[in-house]
Amino acid sequence: MKKITNFILKIGDMDRRWIFIIIALVVLLPLFFPIGLPIRPTDSTQTAYDAMDNLDPGSKVLFSCEYGPSTKPEVHPMVYAVLRHLFKNGHKVYITCLWPDGQFMAEEAIEEIAEQEFNLTYGKDYVLLGFRPGNEAVVKGIVSNIRKLYSTDARGTLTDKIPMMEGINQLADFDFIFTASAGYPGTVEWVQYGADPTGVPMSTGVTSIQVNEVMPYVQSGQVKGILAGMPGAAEYEKLVGVPGIGTSGMDAQSIAHLVIVLFIIFGNVTFFIERQRQKKY
Repeated sequence: MKKITNFILKIGDMDRRWIFIIIALVVLLPLFFPIGLPIRPTDSTQTAYDAMDNLDPGSKVLFSCEYGPSTKPEVHPMVYAVLRHLFKNGHKVYITCLWPDGQFMAEEAIEEIAEQEFNLTYGKDYVLLGFRPGNEAVVKGIVSNIRKLYSTDARGTLTDKIPMMEGINQLADFDFIFTASAGYPGTVEWVQYGADPTGVPMSTGVTSIQVNEVMPYVQSGQVKGILAGMPGAAEYEKLVGVPGIGTSGMDAQSIAHLVIVLFIIFGNVTFFIERQRQKKY
């Protein structure tokens, strides 16, 4: 018993610099060597997956990116997972961006998923329409006349010369909408000015802090499921069957939380043991 007590006291009195090093290691190691902790998809993630999995082959999906580097750890993994799912099922993906940073995020994702992993053809399998300023006015423009708003794509090619743009004139010509959102303008604007007026079904992935704002639209059926932050990304990766950044990120987060809780427990136990010893003397 005395040995256990002394062991607890040593941990409780550990130099804080060692604690920082241990936390750094338990965060970094799972990122490079994923452990694969059990992940069970929530109902909202499953609903989003089912909505996209049940699309007819060759469906036209409008994919909108509204996030930047600061929210990349949460949103980027779900973008990878959803793109992988859509391309695997043979859908046509049209990428727009309401944020200027969203275009850079989208370019990185399609380079890795569409070009390197699936070896798809630009203009036939996917297209990056890119960023246009105007916030919700851009959504309204896509609803009424997408060709007027996007006369060229992000690479400067005339949209009239892009094969997969044939028959695409307005939002109602799409079969589904998916938004990867970190704030305004984003998911809420797509629901209010895009999906609701046209009846085109949509789903979304958002940062954890946005979930409460978007959840009423999910509960009302206006949005078909929601991917909630990094956990949502990890759950979608589980459903797609390809572990990625979200899965390793959740491993790191879970282990880090566990280690922090253990240090808190040891610190409190050390405090009570030392207080009892002081009372004796």
